[in-house]
Amino acid sequence: MSSGALDSPDSPALTAPRARPQSVLFACSHNSVRSPMAEALARHLFGREIYFASAGLRAGERDPFATAVMEEIGIDIAKHRPQSFDDLEDMNFDLIVTLSPEAHHRALEFTRALALDVLFWRTLDPTAVQGNRETILESYRGVRDSLRKRIVEAFSWRPMGDV
Repeated sequence: MSSGALDSPDSPALTAPRARPQSVLFACSHNSVRSPMAEALARHLFGREIYFASAGLRAGERDPFATAVMEEIGIDIAKHRPQSFDDLEDMNFDLIVTLSPEAHHRALEFTRALALDVLFWRTLDPTAVQGNRETILESYRGVRDSLRKRIVEAFSWRPMGDV
């Protein structure tokens, strides 16, 4: 794969036929909400077909709202340990999907000399939403559902039995 930034899942580079990546890193600011949700959703959908991991610019704290909305769809992220880029054992990824502008800029700097793609999916930070518990949970659900849709589309997921 060539090194470069792709702006959205609608960009020509993702709509044209291309090889499915074998390893994907989801990155955001703290690795406590968006990137672990994306990693867990992708693993749930693809199993061992593709290797998925996640990291943040900084290792944040586990987020109980993220855990709750993932549990609603039967995915357990309670044991997720937030990690930073520096905590990764290696950077042998085919693709980095960034979910925050800060992570996107860092990934572009980090990959300048590496032959891999960086894809930016602008994703709402649900921790910024204020209100009652249900309002906050709705923002997390929106992020979860948006990430699932993007993952399905970007990596051409099909239910078992569909060819």
